[in-house]
This record gives sequence, C-alpha cells and structure tokens, in this order.
Amino acid sequence: MKYLDLFLTFARIGVLTFGGGYAMLPIIQREVVEKKGWVSDAEVMDYYAIGQCTPGVIAVNTATFTGRKILGNLGGIVATAGVVFPSVVIITVIAALIHGFANFRPVQDALAGIRVCVCVLIFNSVLKMWKKSVIDKVTLVLYLAILIASVFFDASPVLMVVIAAAAGLIVKGRAKA
Repeated sequence: MKYLDLFLTFARIGVLTFGGGYAMLPIIQREVVEKKGWVSDAEVMDYYAIGQCTPGVIAVNTATFTGRKILGNLGGIVATAGVVFPSVVIITVIAALIHGFANFRPVQDALAGIRVCVCVLIFNSVLKMWKKSVIDKVTLVLYLAILIASVFFDASPVLMVVIAAAAGLIVKGRAKA
C-alpha cells in the first residue's frame, strides 16, 4: 500500500505539472513535505541541489531521492516510475496528434499562457528556497556571487554547486571553530 501511495503521489505530481522539472518543484515540496511529511524542507532542497548537478531531469532525480529515502531502492524506482508515467502517456498522445494541432492558434495561445504560469510557479519555488537558504550575510554573499557567475559568465551549474559546497565548508566550518 505504501508503494502504491508513493507511485500515485508522484504520478499526480507528474500529471498536474506543465513546463518541465523546475515547474514540478513547488508541487513536489507541497506534496512530500507539507502534505505527506515524508521529507523535510531541508532534505527536499538538498535533493534539488543534488538533482541539479546529476545527470537527468531534476524532478525525476528528486522523486528518486525521495522515494529511496522513504522506502529504499524499490521506493526510488516506484517514485521515479510514478513521476514519469504521466509524461510518457501524455507525450505519446501528443506525438500522435502534434502535426494536426501544432499550428492551431488556440493551442499556441494556451501554451503561451501555460509558459507564464510555469514562470510564476518557478518564481514561488525560488522564493521559498531563498527564505530557507539565505539566512545570514555569508549565505547572501554566496548567493550573490553565484548569481553573478550564472548570469554574467554562464558558469556551469556543477561547478557552481561544487564551489558553493566548498565555500560552505570553509566559511561555515571556520565559524563553528
């Protein structure tokens, strides 16, 4: 029954989210942290960070990490299957129909509206993570440095995560010593 609940929870996340992995983040947070209590805010933020610098889609990686934490390796597989199942079905249907609808004006208009909604969902997710991550001057400086590296220098996300981890170890480690 736990495996079915895990699968259905992540299938619901997968079917209700348009716009890719980042758009799923606020829904994952609401479902697995707030509603189910399976992981903490800190854990899901760690999963996002690790998911960002590992191969694959961030939402799929986050589902895998969450499922594994809850029910072990099989839980990771079940959560992953749940989050990708709706996409596989939807993409298969869309692929069969795309040629007939791609240039249909109402479809283009609907997708334009969905893109705006996805931007708002991602922004809300960023705000939630900001409030829990940027908690002092050190994390603010780190945030600004990474923002500048990302926006102006197109720095690699993996490199930024590694540098941020090193900075956290060095600066926060010294503060505790």
